[in-house]
Amino acid sequence: METNEKQKVIVITGPTASGKTALGALYAKTYGGEVVSADSMQVYKHMDIGTAKPTPEDMLGVPHHMIGIVEPWEDYSAARYITDAANIIDDILKRGKKPVIVGGTGLYIDSLLSGRVFMARADSCLRLGLEHEYDEIGGEAMLQKLSCFDTTSAEKLHPNDKKRIVRAFETYRTSGKAISQHDEETLSVPPRYEALKIALTYSDRAELYSRIDKRVERMLSSGFEQEVLKLMEMGVPQGATAMQAIGYKEMASVLSGRLTREAATERIKMESRRYAKRQLTWLRRDDTVRWIVWATAPDITWALKQVTDYLK
Repeated sequence: METNEKQKVIVITGPTASGKTALGALYAKTYGGEVVSADSMQVYKHMDIGTAKPTPEDMLGVPHHMIGIVEPWEDYSAARYITDAANIIDDILKRGKKPVIVGGTGLYIDSLLSGRVFMARADSCLRLGLEHEYDEIGGEAMLQKLSCFDTTSAEKLHPNDKKRIVRAFETYRTSGKAISQHDEETLSVPPRYEALKIALTYSDRAELYSRIDKRVERMLSSGFEQEVLKLMEMGVPQGATAMQAIGYKEMASVLSGRLTREAATERIKMESRRYAKRQLTWLRRDDTVRWIVWATAPDITWALKQVTDYLK
């Protein structure tokens, strides 16, 4: 899809606990928009507290999409997200509304905006077979075999990078196309949307971390343990993608007797802070991002004016 006036979208992103939800909803309410979530865990049903899904009060009466759309035992991927979110955004644009993409999953946002196409995954039997072959003959031998049909990838990959080596074989055997060729073709695709990207953060990293810790404490006092217990009683496997979300795997360990609540609390805080750091690292690689930096508490009304000025 070529970019033009009708394909302009707003992105409001940033690390966890930075005020994305509030600013996204206020912008959409003020300018006739609809929010499209870009959070890899908010897509799951029955996972409200731990993923900090916006409440009806948070939504300000604005339609919010891509929240609670799949069961927690499903394996939801970036490829599925791009297809689902693009269909929703295109519909919002057709109706003359403004799409407001709100979330902190950088891969989802960047892939959606760029129009990136993900290769279909092979069936589990093929993948397991390739993993077994890697374990049997080793990375060096696998790379030598890979060089027969994908010299570029074979030269770039490290013999110990089992995941990417297996993925290269999987791509070729599924599509007949080298993954390096696919990646090159993807880079040549014009962007799907023209976006103004706004990122929120704090001038003092300690302030961000403090707010993350307080959010975790609120989460744990708001019925999070019961939420995880319900998922376990529903039969959601602990190895499911949804259960790998920060907080869920730790609380599942508590309920299984493998971790104390005190240790789980500290681990959830630590992993949440680490995730925020990774989010900031991802965003700082993008020189098109406009930053809104809080000194202390977020001023959402002021931030709305900043976004409005950016669009002039």
